[in-house]
Amino acid sequence: MKRFHILNTLFNLTEAHLYACLVDFFTNCPRYINCDTGYKHGNLFMSFRSMFQDVREAMDHVHLLGCLKEKTLENLEKYVVKDPRVPLLLSRMKEVGKVFLATNSDYSYTDAIMSYLFDSTDGDKAGTAQRPWRSYFDLIVVDTRKPLFFAEGTVLRQVNTATGKLRIGTYTGPLQHCAVYSGGSSDVVCDLLGVKGKEILYMGDHIFGDILKSKKRQGWRTFLVVPELARELQVWTEKSELFEELRSLDLFLAELYQHLDSGSSERPDISSIKRRIQKVTHEMDMCYGKMGSLFRCGSRQTLFASQLMRYADLYAASFVNFLYYPFSYLFRAPPVLMAHESTVEHSRGDAGEAGAALAPWLAWHGHPSPQVRAAPQDSSGEEEDDDGEA
Repeated sequence: MKRFHILNTLFNLTEAHLYACLVDFFTNCPRYINCDTGYKHGNLFMSFRSMFQDVREAMDHVHLLGCLKEKTLENLEKYVVKDPRVPLLLSRMKEVGKVFLATNSDYSYTDAIMSYLFDSTDGDKAGTAQRPWRSYFDLIVVDTRKPLFFAEGTVLRQVNTATGKLRIGTYTGPLQHCAVYSGGSSDVVCDLLGVKGKEILYMGDHIFGDILKSKKRQGWRTFLVVPELARELQVWTEKSELFEELRSLDLFLAELYQHLDSGSSERPDISSIKRRIQKVTHEMDMCYGKMGSLFRCGSRQTLFASQLMRYADLYAASFVNFLYYPFSYLFRAPPVLMAHESTVEHSRGDAGEAGAALAPWLAWHGHPSPQVRAAPQDSSGEEEDDDGEA
């Protein structure tokens, strides 16, 4: 596993692109000799591992300097997607429960981004005062340093919203309206809000730093935002014939062995079928782009998909999809058959067939926007080592 690095966020795509450019450059540069584990030029040797480490450190350096955030703030319209439905949804959420914001960003950057997202020109035209973005939240925590936030955390300090500076000392008082805090931990959030465990639905876009850690360490209910889901659904719909062909090939492969047992000496020739499966799988992957599908490779699920299924209670392309559901809605995951259950066909009457046909129709036509999906959960409670999780 040391030869692999998991791409968890969109930031990793830039790292992968930069690393690929370096590999391409040194591979085609006549001054360097191509070796099995890297490149050599005189007494200088650069391994693939050291090149990747340099790229990782360079990306971390860019984040620490803050120049990436500065470039973002210079052109918010280009880099930040603004949705006028966000304030409406948060207002409705706050009417029925408590809403908190936990971000790794500092207050100055958070304030700039949120002010842009919640800026409403309609309010100015009507002559009404602009509602501050902090009023949409019961608790705001910046500099959380997730995933450390879900473990021991850091010192909780109060932020001076006028200057962006941190107040001296650890904050130990009660929750203050529209106040902003820095650091802390998930335990502190539970104490300040007076909630815990499954009473919290935590929304995030990082499968490891947000979803996995909050689920395992705190037992919070989780909602994973997967922006790529819209594209995945489009390809899944338009290229459904490829997946059906893959299923047909699997069935045909099984039929070749149907009348054989441990006493059979016959060995069916499956080489052509295996080549066809590889070809169809590759064709499916390329439909999603050079990086392939986020969720599957042929008929197999990716590591990301398996982690999503295990640790995310809900997932969707945007949390704004909640706008089209009542807050009393009960999300239920579709039944998933185990391998031994899928071998048995249960007979269905006319009513069962009608119900089976009606359910997917409601799922697609019940609301005009993409849906929120409930993911089947692994209830075994088995713990995994962090190194194998992401």
